[in-house]
Amino acid sequence: MAASTRWIVLAALAAGLTAVAALGGSAEGKSKSSSAVRPNVVVLMTDDQTVESLRVMPNVKSLIADQGVTFDNSFVSYSLCCPSRSTFLTGQYAHNHGVWGNAAPSGGYYKLDSTNTLPVWLQRAGYQTIHLGKYLNQYGTRNPREIPPGWGQWYGTPDPSTYRYLDYTINENGNLVQFGTAAGDYKTDVESRLAVDLIARQATDPRPFFMWVAFVAPHSGAPRDADDPTGLATPSPAPRDKDHFANEPLPMPPSFNEADVSDKPAAIRNKALLGPGKIRAIRENYQQRLESLLAVDDAVGQIVNELARTGKLNDTYIIFTSDNGFFHGEHRVQAGKVLLYEPSVRVPLLMRGPGIPAGRHRSQFVANTDLAPTIVQATGAQPGRVMDGRSLIPFAKDRLLQSGRDILLETPTYAAVRSPNWLYAEHVTGEKELYNLARDRDELNSLQTNPNYDRMEANLAARLARLRQCKGAVCRRGPQLSLGARVQRRGTCRSSSVAARVGGPSLRRVSNTVFYLDRHLLKRDRRAPFTAFVPKRFAKPGGSLLEALITLTDSRRQTLGRHIVGCRF
Repeated sequence: MAASTRWIVLAALAAGLTAVAALGGSAEGKSKSSSAVRPNVVVLMTDDQTVESLRVMPNVKSLIADQGVTFDNSFVSYSLCCPSRSTFLTGQYAHNHGVWGNAAPSGGYYKLDSTNTLPVWLQRAGYQTIHLGKYLNQYGTRNPREIPPGWGQWYGTPDPSTYRYLDYTINENGNLVQFGTAAGDYKTDVESRLAVDLIARQATDPRPFFMWVAFVAPHSGAPRDADDPTGLATPSPAPRDKDHFANEPLPMPPSFNEADVSDKPAAIRNKALLGPGKIRAIRENYQQRLESLLAVDDAVGQIVNELARTGKLNDTYIIFTSDNGFFHGEHRVQAGKVLLYEPSVRVPLLMRGPGIPAGRHRSQFVANTDLAPTIVQATGAQPGRVMDGRSLIPFAKDRLLQSGRDILLETPTYAAVRSPNWLYAEHVTGEKELYNLARDRDELNSLQTNPNYDRMEANLAARLARLRQCKGAVCRRGPQLSLGARVQRRGTCRSSSVAARVGGPSLRRVSNTVFYLDRHLLKRDRRAPFTAFVPKRFAKPGGSLLEALITLTDSRRQTLGRHIVGCRF
């Protein structure tokens, strides 16, 4: 084949990778930080927080969101405390890390192999590792003085006092310290003071540090307050914040107290409509949960300010997220999580740090499987597990980067595939659900019995079957697409051009492609063949980045790219 007509297929097939320059590291997240100073990492994690509730946290907005990136499409695979936190510590879906619940024998702290988790990897990489607050459910029930592997500084709360805002125990590096019922003992405030003190101590430690601050708020917990509703557990806000939101209305989206649930599985169909008494209780719970977050927001301010005071802020990645979402009456669910609907699986996720652009929102599809790979890439640690996610850092830096992957939602009772516009679920009861989220974002009308969607359901079912057994790169795999390129020579270099063409087994599902050259729009192509031509004179002598942002008919989006070398003159 002549050189002028030779096609060069770029390395961007099944894995859904973009150009190396845009990725900033491998899919496993093993590459070292580009900074000469190894960065610190601080993870701030709430418990059962919804995306909607972020609006009452001004410090989170001004100190993290406005200084970094907000991921608007962030999900947890298993919306329950212990499985979700195990995913954070491993970068793996539940079917790979093996924690299927909060309690033994299928779940809980002792189910996870704690000798091979994120803090162990970071400690081996030379990091000081620090934990404050809630860990994994059932931690401490065998030995409350236990310190899990990998943690250099340990301030964990052993069960059963984890869910107490007052009158609880903290294991301070093997010493059990009891806190009382005074206002100064409020758990969120104590954890905030400990975090500030530990950051100050790190000023004299040459090692970089990793700190996980795991607040229990806004999870329900003791003590019971005078205004708590009957029959519904609530959090206990800090004394200074009680009744701050006493007049706050309860959000009532279209899914609230859903009138017609005939399309839903029996577990939802059997729920009665919520009466006025239950709705009042839900509102009280909602108000108290917002109030409990105010102390968390105070803690965020104090932690970030201490990082600034000690000169460490610019060298620190800060990640704010929650282990899962929560229901407040949507689909007749009075309270809780675990179910596959949006209030349960969509969570806040914000990040700031070295090289992360400020004040940006990102639409890419991300999940809690990505947190460990992100930290691994940022720190240069070597993971001891094959991780199922991929680093968030390239997504934060590049708004055009799309992986094309699906997200797996899984529990012992269902498995589901979540794509940008579709949700398909298979329950152990044999029941199925299918939602077109582009038209039905509140998941009101399941389409699994509509023959017009049989082909889409079959496609999603096949993708779900692959995800249920996936491991590592298979979990991250997007559509099978490639970007080919050939040089069309016409006399001199400056009169030649490079032709790019989208191909691959998934080509028949491509609806449109947008080509960019060095992030500038080059061409929109809405029909096959999806091609673009780059005159060599337009490419930089040192190389230009050609990217193809591809949208499929099933709503997935994937970015492929390559450097195009221009003429030297």
